[in-house]
Amino acid sequence: MKITQTNIKDILLITPKIFSDARGDFRETYQEKRYKSLGINCSFVQDNVVHSKQGVFRGLHFQSPPYEQAKLITVITGKILDIALDIRPDSPTYLKQVQVELKENEQVFIPVGFAHAYYVLSDQATISYKVSAPYAPEYQSGIRWDEPKLKLSEIIKDPILSVQDSNLPYLKK
Repeated sequence: MKITQTNIKDILLITPKIFSDARGDFRETYQEKRYKSLGINCSFVQDNVVHSKQGVFRGLHFQSPPYEQAKLITVITGKILDIALDIRPDSPTYLKQVQVELKENEQVFIPVGFAHAYYVLSDQATISYKVSAPYAPEYQSGIRWDEPKLKLSEIIKDPILSVQDSNLPYLKK
């Protein structure tokens, strides 16, 4: 397994080891003891899988306490631009973001206190993600993708958005 630090120390890029032979390949995408040894000390309570086509932007999503979520994102197929935005008001990296291109078999760990999004770069992408708290719609919130302070519209052009994501609020002044 390869671990790479990002510009925000709490966010880790992870590439699990692939075991290949004539039959195909095998990879372990999560093993509690090993991931805890990396500092990922949350308990995951729900797994989700989403399939999207090129140009889809999902996010920037987060849940409020007591249902805030840490996430372990795994790209199963395709390629995405993954974005994690620090929304912890007391953090030295408040409103800083990590942007990373992830392809098949790559992961990113995003702790509690971050808004998360991704933009599909390949024709299609399938993403699996573990979360540390169950989905709670009444605690769900987000930030608009084209928030001027984030400058995402400089790199993302004409994204395909859900109605919900189109109506997310901008950051407060």
